[in-house]
Parts: sequence; C-alpha cells; structure tokens
Amino acid sequence: MNKDLLEELLSDVDARQDEMIELLKTLISYETPAPPARNTKEAQDFVAEYLSHLGFEIDMWDVYPNDPNVVGFLKGTDSGRYKSLIINGHVDVAEVSPDEAWELDPFTPIVRDGYVIGRGAADMKGGLAGALFALRLLREKGVKFPGDLSFQSVIGEEVGEAGTLQCCKRNGGAKADFAIVVDTSDLHIQGQGGVITGWITIKSERTFHDATRRNMIHAGGGLIGASAIEKMTKVIQGLQDLERHWAVTKSYPGCPPGANTINPAVIEGGRHAAFIADECRLWITVHFYPNENHEEVSREIEEHILNVAKGDPWLKDNLPRFEWGGTSMIEDRGEIFPSLAVDPANEGVQLLAKKHQGIVGSEAVVDVSPTVTDGGWLGAEGIPTVIYGPGDLQNAHAVNEQVSIKQLVEYTKVLLTFIYEWANTKK
Repeated sequence: MNKDLLEELLSDVDARQDEMIELLKTLISYETPAPPARNTKEAQDFVAEYLSHLGFEIDMWDVYPNDPNVVGFLKGTDSGRYKSLIINGHVDVAEVSPDEAWELDPFTPIVRDGYVIGRGAADMKGGLAGALFALRLLREKGVKFPGDLSFQSVIGEEVGEAGTLQCCKRNGGAKADFAIVVDTSDLHIQGQGGVITGWITIKSERTFHDATRRNMIHAGGGLIGASAIEKMTKVIQGLQDLERHWAVTKSYPGCPPGANTINPAVIEGGRHAAFIADECRLWITVHFYPNENHEEVSREIEEHILNVAKGDPWLKDNLPRFEWGGTSMIEDRGEIFPSLAVDPANEGVQLLAKKHQGIVGSEAVVDVSPTVTDGGWLGAEGIPTVIYGPGDLQNAHAVNEQVSIKQLVEYTKVLLTFIYEWANTKK
C-alpha cells in the first residue's frame, strides 16, 4: 500500500470537501420521496452517469415504472485472487407531508453551521454522496483495484420494495467477499433485527342483521354467531401475551430488552351499522432479533394465535387466516426486511473498524441498528454485510433533516481507506 498516495487522497477529501457538499446538494435536489415513489429516474440517471465517468460498467433496469435500479461494476485487475466489495445505498427518501414546517423547500438544500439540511441528508443521500466522492478521488488518482467493486444504487427501501433484493436476483445473484450498506448509522458498524408485516383475518361464513345481536349474546337466544371485530380483540390480547413472553425469554447482544415487538398497526372491519361485523382484518408489524428469521417468527405467531382461537367456542370454527410479507407497502401493503447478524471477527468488519479508529480517533462501535435497511438481503445471499454510514436516526425522516459535514468528511475518509486496502487484499 502506497502510504504517500493514501495521505494525498485523505488531504484531497479536506481540500475538496466543497465538491462533496455540492454532490450531496445535487442528490438532495432530486425529489425522490417514497411514497409516492415512481420518481427516481432522473436521480438514477445522474448516478449512472457519475459511475460511468469513473469507468464502471452500468446495468440499469426498471424495478417499477420510473423507479430503476443502477448497478455499477468495476472488474478488478486480478479478481480471481483479490477481495471483492459491494457498496449499497438507496436513492429514495422518506415522504414529506404538505404541513411540515421546513425552513425552505425540503429539496432545496441549505448549508449552515456545519450541516447540510434537506430531505435525505441523513437518510441516506449523505452516505451515497460520500461513497461516490471517495470513488471519484480514487479513480482520479489512477488507483487500480485488483478486486472487483460493485456500486448498487437502489430504489424502494423506504416502502419495503427491496430494490436490493432485485439486485440479488439479477444476472445470477449478487456476489462479493464483503458488503457495506452506507445507510444511516452515526458511523457505528451495525447489523439489524428483521421486520415482517402480516394480515390476520377473521371471517364469518354467515352474515347477520344487527337486530339479531340479542339472540347471540343472551342465554337461550338460539343463534350461534359473533362479531368478527369483538373476536379480533381476543387475537390482539393473544399477540400481547406472546410479545410479553418474548420479552422475557428472548434476547440478543446489543439489542435493548423487549426490542422484539408485535405492533397491531391497522384494523379494518365490518360493513356498516346494520350488520353484525362478519369480517375483521388486523395489520401487524413484527420486529425480531438478528439471529431469527421471518419464517420462524411468523410460524410461532400463527401457532400461538391458533391455540388461542381453539379455546374460543366461536373462533374454533372460524379460525383466523394469515398472510405474511409482500413486495411493497404501496402495491400490496406488505414488506419483509431480513435480519442481519454481524460477526466482529470477520476480516472485513475488523478492517473497517481499524480504518474508522485511524480516521475518527476513537474505537469503532459494533452494535445493532434499532431500525432496518436493505442490508439483510445481502446477508441472506451469504455475503458478510454491515451497515456503516453518516447521519443519525434523530434526523432521519425528520423535519429539517440534516447531516454533519464533519461526520460526512470522516466517513468519506474511512470508506476511501477501506476500499483502497480491501480491494488490494488477497483472498
């Protein structure tokens, strides 16, 4: 490793940080909130052109209309013998409500007091800008990479549309020796728990006029029927009991107790006031630990709720039905985010931690994100993956969202030095 060249590159980050800030401002200026989504084409064209100028081969395709993924690939000079790397980030940002009190338009970025303010600054166009700028500096200096390098700029992360999953399915799947998801982590090296949403439906095969309720609820009424809405309260109670059971029987290092939750998020039921409710649907969001998967967790919930139902004289003949996951919170009101466990002993994790300490001056924190990213999809492919990016969750999705320029500079330096060494490390 050429130490003089590396020092020159690090000096360039400081000397040219205004260029990096302008790059971030440009990315923010593309209006890519999801929902409504279907609006990332111009931003992705910009990313594709940027990577193309750096010598990357570009693969760009529509995941949804006007929402394309971009993957840039730079083949290493000796890719069979040297480490490969994926850098991943999403170009969509959180939605903006018309009544939010932004100083200016959320997509007109402001630079003030050491911060860049604008929608996506923290989550996660800051991460994208730093990564792209690090690659630019490396390529401008003529740095050769023996190992392969891929840059994935994906869509749909904010609404569970899993642009990263589509990268994993494309052209035989994503492959690398290590992957960094440059999402919001406050420069912590993170894994994550997982999330799955599901619908629980109670449906009666018969319908009843509301005037027959007396016959259902009084002794001798002679009518076997029930309100699906009222019976759903038993299901909700069963979910609460299971959630409390999990809180005392499950744990994971780095996760606060009780982080594995079952949230009854939306309830829909009934026809109108002249009917006994013959159907009720409950939309739940389930958070689980990094050492669990969504199939196991959803099966545990189903088994528990079916046992609850079998103890009820009406539900036992009208058992709840379950639908899990989905491909989009917009298209089918469902999502899956796989969990991601990080091995602190992994070679890539150790090198990233070393570079972090060398630049930031403090030991890297390796922990678990309290939120979710697309990183779980890369982990599910068997690729050792971490979340590492600038910005904090207090600013992500916030009004007047912002990212520290100092942290952005540190992050860019860490990423630059990591890429430089990783791609020059023999397998």
